[in-house]
Amino acid sequence: MAVSSLSLSWVSTTSSNKLNLPYSNDLPRDTALSSRNNTITCSRETASSDESHCKRRLLLLKVGALTASLLPASSLFAQEIPANYRAFVDSEDGYSYVYPSEWREFDFRAHDSAFKDKFMQLHNVRVRFIPTDKKDIHDMGPMEEVVYYLVKHVYAAPNQVADIINMQEKTVDGKNYYTIEFQLTSPNFSTVSFATIAIGNGRYYTMIVVANERRWRRYRDRLKVIADSFKVLDI
Repeated sequence: MAVSSLSLSWVSTTSSNKLNLPYSNDLPRDTALSSRNNTITCSRETASSDESHCKRRLLLLKVGALTASLLPASSLFAQEIPANYRAFVDSEDGYSYVYPSEWREFDFRAHDSAFKDKFMQLHNVRVRFIPTDKKDIHDMGPMEEVVYYLVKHVYAAPNQVADIINMQEKTVDGKNYYTIEFQLTSPNFSTVSFATIAIGNGRYYTMIVVANERRWRRYRDRLKVIADSFKVLDI
């Protein structure tokens, strides 16, 4: 897999196609590689009874295992899943990423998938996409102009002060990605986030990884793993 990057500093379906895959340390060492495609866990929390939740979980495991066996291994596991992370693979909508294994799935308005920390509610990752006729993020314009517009006019609310900390461009398997680190300061609190954007499959994808500003320094490297893991899959 060919990867190139450029970094510059500066002061957002059906269950069978959405899979949660454990990192390899969850599997016996001698079967981690050969069995990885067939090991699926469902992490969606529901308000239903334990019995109905269990039945739903078993159904997802059976359907998910069949789906995983039909997907090319190169699409699901182009990179090793880090220890203490899980992989979310959406083969229908064409994207994948990893997230901390203790995080839980939740519904985030207008987003296709989202996971959050059990204890720190502001710590979360979410992905959304919209249709586009553009073929690549370079079609949106120069990176500096695109990033400035997104942070100042899309990600920031009217009552927030936006500061761009860093921006990075990388190319993975012929697809281009921008990753932006930025801070949003509101009257009562402040957050720091990574945003990773890409274009493919006639869609403009956005991943946001966010945390409380007071904890950012401590958790930044861990959250960067999520931001860097986002991949657009061909569908």
